[in-house]
Amino acid sequence: MLYTPTLISIIEVLLVAVPVLMTVAFVTVAERKTMASMQRRLGPNVVGYYGLLQAFADALKLLLKEYVAPTQANLALFFLGPVITLIFSLLGYAVIPFGPGLAISDFNLGILYMLAVSSLATYGILLAGWSANSKYAFLGSLRSTAQLISYELILSSAILLVIMLTGSLNLTVNIEAQRAVWFILPLFPIFIVFFIGAVAETNRAPFDLAEAESELVSGFMTEHAAVVFVFFFLAEYGSLVLICTLTSILFLGGYLYDYLPFSLYNLIQYISFDYYLEHLNDTSILSNPLLEGLAYGLSLGLKSCALIFVFIWVRASFPRIRFDQLMSFCWTVLLPIVIAFVVLVPCILYSFEIIPSNVVLF
Repeated sequence: MLYTPTLISIIEVLLVAVPVLMTVAFVTVAERKTMASMQRRLGPNVVGYYGLLQAFADALKLLLKEYVAPTQANLALFFLGPVITLIFSLLGYAVIPFGPGLAISDFNLGILYMLAVSSLATYGILLAGWSANSKYAFLGSLRSTAQLISYELILSSAILLVIMLTGSLNLTVNIEAQRAVWFILPLFPIFIVFFIGAVAETNRAPFDLAEAESELVSGFMTEHAAVVFVFFFLAEYGSLVLICTLTSILFLGGYLYDYLPFSLYNLIQYISFDYYLEHLNDTSILSNPLLEGLAYGLSLGLKSCALIFVFIWVRASFPRIRFDQLMSFCWTVLLPIVIAFVVLVPCILYSFEIIPSNVVLF
């Protein structure tokens, strides 16, 4: 009986981690199929029905490949870098609310926790590039580190504006505050800035300068192959799904389904109403938690999938920019815009006396 809490915690982690890894696998297939459609070609269509098992074939191929480590590499850090990157990309899911109270840890500093975890993932990239004893990997890791540190400032400043409207670092509170209106409407310019920063933060095209094949071979993971390359691959797409989920939580209402497409919302309401009629005389049943949880998860999943599609769309549409253009765009364009909104939004909140009650002005 003493091990019951530990067992429950392990089951909770597996219930979140396994679907996340499965989602990452199918996002890679979805990206290849979507880009193939945009470029008038077929994409994966052989392994499994409609190419759905292509990701598992790729994973099996990489797992069975012979691993070759550089002779002069620092092997301990060489293996530790990919592990750190993958672990910290998955730790962010611990505070994601899939419904009211449906989170591994729904604590009050969830947003701060996510910012801290995403910052620590940078160390894995830096260690992987430096420990390989290769100039290409080292240059790629330096680029990636500079890029991530710069655009984290943009992301954290944009998140600060959302916190000003809710007065809380709790993700569930931020979602429940959007029952009246999604924050994408009053903060649409901030949403655009946040989305651009998210593309750069996840090393996605056109901001994938850390993996610029035409300049740096494969960036910080040039010397990594086989299993440790899979770690980097999972970490990249895990961060993509996480940042899209966070964007939907902060700006699109998260798990709230009141503004879903009309037919889907009506279907959920209809099923729930039939359930109430069937159990009208059963006073112990006040609601259908299964259907309600399904509706919450479906809402968050649809919004995240829409944002993932936009990420893929951006990759297929825009050419890669130079590294100096990337950094100049961050410090001379995005940062002044965000700072201007950091000054403007509190002024508007104070003028209309709509500052959240748990925010104290000194």
